[in-house]
Amino acid sequence: MKSKKRKLYLLELLGVVLALVWLSPFYLMVVNSFKTKREIFTDTVALPDEFTWANYVQAFQELDFIRTFFNSVLITTLGVVVIIIFSSMAAYALNRRKGKISGMVFFLFVAAMLIPFQSVMIPLVSLFGKFEMLNRFGIIFMYLGFGSSLSIFLYHGSLNGISRSLDEAATIDGANRWQIFWHIIFPMLKPITVTVGILNIIWIWNDYLLPSLVINKEGLHTIPLKMFFFFGQYTKQWHLALAGLTLAIIPVIIAYFFAQKQIIKGIAEGSVK
Repeated sequence: MKSKKRKLYLLELLGVVLALVWLSPFYLMVVNSFKTKREIFTDTVALPDEFTWANYVQAFQELDFIRTFFNSVLITTLGVVVIIIFSSMAAYALNRRKGKISGMVFFLFVAAMLIPFQSVMIPLVSLFGKFEMLNRFGIIFMYLGFGSSLSIFLYHGSLNGISRSLDEAATIDGANRWQIFWHIIFPMLKPITVTVGILNIIWIWNDYLLPSLVINKEGLHTIPLKMFFFFGQYTKQWHLALAGLTLAIIPVIIAYFFAQKQIIKGIAEGSVK
């Protein structure tokens, strides 16, 4: 019994240490966002001599935060909705139509998760440029392509836990394939849908590389793109950048805390079933 208690204490201690390590970047970001530029370079870890909101006010203005926030919300929302709709339908088709072709297609989707974006970004941007799709519509289409692999994998795993007898019973009652999926199957995929949504929200919201290649017009920039202007060639405005970063991650953190139970449940379903 004593050995078990010692193990539990060691595990708890390890958990506390890991939590502190994980939270340390957030601590540095938030604390330094209230400091002046001089204070940041004097002592990065210490609390500020006097908490000031001036950094947040200036960062809010220079980021043109309302417009930039709207751009990020629009692209993120449309991107996530499109990924959920098409990935769930694709996973359902692959899961319910078992065969060599469907198995091969599913394997290709899973294998595509290993392809880094950097290896295809130049030909991709060149191709979309030829079709004049370097805009909001184009970037949402790209997000669908890059986000589908993981989403289909999660949906496919969750669908293994839903009996095919539901499909057969609905077919006998006269429902077609479209009605079966949207009225019976999709509502049962709520936990994994929340998981897919949150994972893609975090990814798209924080993405810098793809928008920097696709969105070049002033007024269409997302928050990560605007953050780049705090880092000039000769000077870096860390006090403003950290305040802007804090503003940028607040919506994602709020969304995560509201949906954390569904996320954990969804990931467990998608990985085990």
